[in-house]
Amino acid sequence: MVDALHPDITPEGSSLRIENISKSFSATDSATAPTLALDGVSLTVAAGELISIIGPSGCGKSTLLRLIAGLDRPDAGELYVGAEPITDPSAERGLVFQDPNLFPWLTVRGNIQTGLVARGLLHKKRAEVDEFMRLVDLESFAKAFPHHLSGGMAQRVALARALINHPKILLLDEPLGALDAFTRMRMQDEVLRLWQSRRTTMLLVTHDIDEAIYMSDRIVIMSPRPGRIERIIAVTLERPRQRNSPEFLHLRGEILELLHFAGNTPAGTAS
Repeated sequence: MVDALHPDITPEGSSLRIENISKSFSATDSATAPTLALDGVSLTVAAGELISIIGPSGCGKSTLLRLIAGLDRPDAGELYVGAEPITDPSAERGLVFQDPNLFPWLTVRGNIQTGLVARGLLHKKRAEVDEFMRLVDLESFAKAFPHHLSGGMAQRVALARALINHPKILLLDEPLGALDAFTRMRMQDEVLRLWQSRRTTMLLVTHDIDEAIYMSDRIVIMSPRPGRIERIIAVTLERPRQRNSPEFLHLRGEILELLHFAGNTPAGTAS
């Protein structure tokens, strides 16, 4: 997918195919039946696309990201990055959580370069550490430790740490959920800037409908557990998007209605 605003950028990301994925988890009590988390989920994502996944808590959004990351295996179905099946974790699939999970004993520079160190590539790619610190505007904090950083700065370190491995797919599991409202909006712009500069394929799990509309090419709406894809909405609003535009607010209302939170459910009717 080529951005109309950036037609000269070749996507760094890869396509993703999710084919009829199901996943269940065994109960701690052997007498209780396993819990079906995902049931027959299929989705195709284009290279360089930014997709948001929203749905009720417990619908399997994070489980789906873990399957794509290769941290868990599906009970049924297949996942592919390009033409390659996903069987194990790989640096080509980065994962960023709500908690930045920085190493407290390492500086900003040390945290960003951990992936290169683990793969034996630091000597060869040391210059990229400086590049990515510039990319997330943290050059002046290179020697700072995590406890010196604000929440937004720590999350920028986590993003740089994931992106320095040049992942074909970046998986974002509520990465901005712990931030205050103003920092969250600034970080949404930061993630969009990184996405537009790298064109990495991104999947963003979020509970924030405005965030999904503001950032995404498409929004995937999932059902309550067991998670299924109920609807996929293309967001055709031009970027940069205006959060108070009539088109934005109309789409917000449509999604709220789909999620049964629009406030117009008849009295006495279960939501």
